[in-house]
Order: sequence, then C-alpha cells, then structure tokens
Amino acid sequence: MSTIPALKTKRLILRPFTIDDVKKVQLLANDFAIADTTASIPYPYEESHAEEWIKTHEKEFNENKQANFAIIDLNAGNLIGAISLLDIKTDEERAELGYWVGKKFWNNGYCTEAARAIVKYGFETLKLNRIYAHHLTRNSSSGRVMQKIGMKHEGSLRQHFKKWDKFEDVEIYGILKIDHQF
Repeated sequence: MSTIPALKTKRLILRPFTIDDVKKVQLLANDFAIADTTASIPYPYEESHAEEWIKTHEKEFNENKQANFAIIDLNAGNLIGAISLLDIKTDEERAELGYWVGKKFWNNGYCTEAARAIVKYGFETLKLNRIYAHHLTRNSSSGRVMQKIGMKHEGSLRQHFKKWDKFEDVEIYGILKIDHQF
C-alpha cells in the first residue's frame, strides 16, 4: 500500500486529506461561488459530501487513479483548498489536473503555486507525459492559473457540461513533459 506524499512549496504544503479535514472542507466548499465556478462541486456542500470524498482518496491513490492533496498555508496552517491529479492513466502516461480554492483565499497565487508543484510531481514522480485541465469558459481566473503554469489552450468544448439546468462551454488546456521547465 502506497502513502500519498506531502509536497512543499515556498508558502504551501500539499498533503493528504484526513478525516479531520471534513468540517474545514465543508466550510470552504459550501460557498455558492465555489460550486458556480466548478463543474462537479454541488451546492449546498454538506459534511457528508466531504467525508465520502475524503474516504475515497487512499483507495484511488493505491489504484493509481487519483492523487488528491489538501492545500495548506505553511505559516498559518489553514486549509486553503484542494488540488488533484484525476483520471490517471499510467499506461497512457496522462492525467487531468483539477483544483478549487476557498473564496477567501482567491487572488493570492496559492492555486498557481500548488498547480506548479503537482504538475512537477506528475511529471517527475508519476512519470506522466501529459497533464490536461479544463475550466468553465466563464471562469477565466481558472484559465489564468493554467496559463501561468505553462499549459497551452487546446480548444473549446461547446455545451460540454450541464450545470444547474444550463449547458456550459469549457476550455481545454494541456502541458507535455517536454514543454515543462523543472
């Protein structure tokens, strides 16, 4: 059985979630702005959502399917959000990057810093060749994070998600190992 590692950056620790994080995740994710800017987070976001999600992490990591990390402020110890490599395909050497950050932590560069660390982890440790991500077209802030970490815009998918009875367009980004600067 593998253990999800902890990754350290200048201001952050990316570590495995624990069951002790349930309430903190619920408090951050239970914000309409978080649900509104992501494709898969429900609103309201209950403690049971957080608990069920966290309980899947170890199994998904051990099966090489996902690597989910809590984003923690190194100095204050606050949970800031989550960042993950999802849908890991080891045989195809690719994964999807996903993230969300609590609204009170927006516009501080935390997501970009965490994304750089997890992309490096994906290329160096997991030996991935490609990491891709998507964002709702109307969530341009998420797209800026992708651009800042070196991802290239690869296209748009019209009406790709249905969120609250409305079809949403998404933007697709990707980065290859050969394009990544370690």
